[in-house]
Amino acid sequence: MTVIDFVIIAIYLAVVLYIGYYFHKRNKGAEDFYVGGRNMSKWHLGLSVVATDVGGGFSIGLGGLGFTMGLAGSWLLFSGLVGAWVAAVILIPKVYSTAKLHRFLTFPELLKHHYGSRIALWAGIISAIGYIGFTGSQVLAGAKLTAATIDGLTFHHAVFILGAVAIIYTAMGGIKAVIYTDTIQWIILLSGLLFIGVPFALIKNGGWTEAMAGIPMELKQLTNISWSTMVNWMFTIIPIWFIGMTLYQRIYAAKSEQEAKKAWFIAGLFEYPIMAMLGVFLGLMARVSLGNGLMPGTIDGIDPESAMPQMLKYIIPTGALGLILAAYFSAILSTADSCLMAASGNIISDVLRIKGTAGSLKLVQLATFLIGGLSIAVALLIPSVLELMLLAYAFMVSGLFIPVLGFLFFTKPSKLGAGASMITGASTMAILEFAPLKLPYALSPVVFSVFISLLAFLLFQLLSTKRTE
Repeated sequence: MTVIDFVIIAIYLAVVLYIGYYFHKRNKGAEDFYVGGRNMSKWHLGLSVVATDVGGGFSIGLGGLGFTMGLAGSWLLFSGLVGAWVAAVILIPKVYSTAKLHRFLTFPELLKHHYGSRIALWAGIISAIGYIGFTGSQVLAGAKLTAATIDGLTFHHAVFILGAVAIIYTAMGGIKAVIYTDTIQWIILLSGLLFIGVPFALIKNGGWTEAMAGIPMELKQLTNISWSTMVNWMFTIIPIWFIGMTLYQRIYAAKSEQEAKKAWFIAGLFEYPIMAMLGVFLGLMARVSLGNGLMPGTIDGIDPESAMPQMLKYIIPTGALGLILAAYFSAILSTADSCLMAASGNIISDVLRIKGTAGSLKLVQLATFLIGGLSIAVALLIPSVLELMLLAYAFMVSGLFIPVLGFLFFTKPSKLGAGASMITGASTMAILEFAPLKLPYALSPVVFSVFISLLAFLLFQLLSTKRTE
């Protein structure tokens, strides 16, 4: 990288920090910080949702999937499309008016409305743990990107730098800073991938025909995926649209139910096919570039998630490299900021149950700093971006998905059923993930955890129904 590239990245990071400071001066209390006055429009929300959901982690992770699986890796975000559209039709009409009436700030407050304060407490704990891990995955993605492209910068230094930027501007600015910068960040990311990354990758590899000739046939096929992997992704990604604190904050921030639903449809289309195909295609181009000798290393010896960033370092010219790295930093920060917001909201509002206006805002910002520090520690412990993201998602899904289905489909959902499903689901996920067990059919622990959580809920729901007869 040259001085010009560093200057471009520095200017971008300075602008992001300024936006955080700008909204910091205009936040009047916790409601401004978390839901932005509840007057956001569909385009800001939709681009913010997809920027948050895809983010740097999935951008880097999709590159790794494209490198190893080819185009079939795009099915990961097809599950995001399904989740977004199903949530728009089923979830948003059920929760928007209730959230506006009671002025909810967090997802567990909705569960408290249906099940009581104890369920909300446990939901806050589960959600906070999951989002700390997910924030860590974004910091890890940023570290892999910078360490692979900037000579002399170590992985550990990169973790601390990216983590610090995300923590500072999120803690200052709150949800408005997050949503407005997400809109800008998503435009930067999409433009960088479409107009810099893809064209230069094709040109350097001899054009479309030559590049396609360097890709093994199985990697060009959407069928290059096992049924168990599809099931694992569907069970992990689709339910997150029903339990994600970052998503509920945007539902609450919408100025109307219709704006929220339109935002979810917009987000789904941007996830698949647009971002899904772009991500895996660049991963494929990294594989071709490696085979053509445009970058050092071997296909078997390189970390798949680092291959795409390394390709950018060797094929993108001065100035353009700074722009595309800024694009990826945009994606990373757009997810890290939202996840930090979610985790701090869970801790302050749902676990500690601190309410208020100006006084609580200072505590919220302090919590954001502390949670960010924990996320940096997680990023240093788990080496795979995609593994860390999916693990965080799976833990939240296992404990929280079934209670949401409970209030969506039952007029009087069981409080005991909600509690039992949360405990059994989350604990089963933890046991199966870390115990030395080989699960059948290569299925993920989340599949079994969700079924056990469902059985626990239905058992208590049936018992409570019989008591009222």
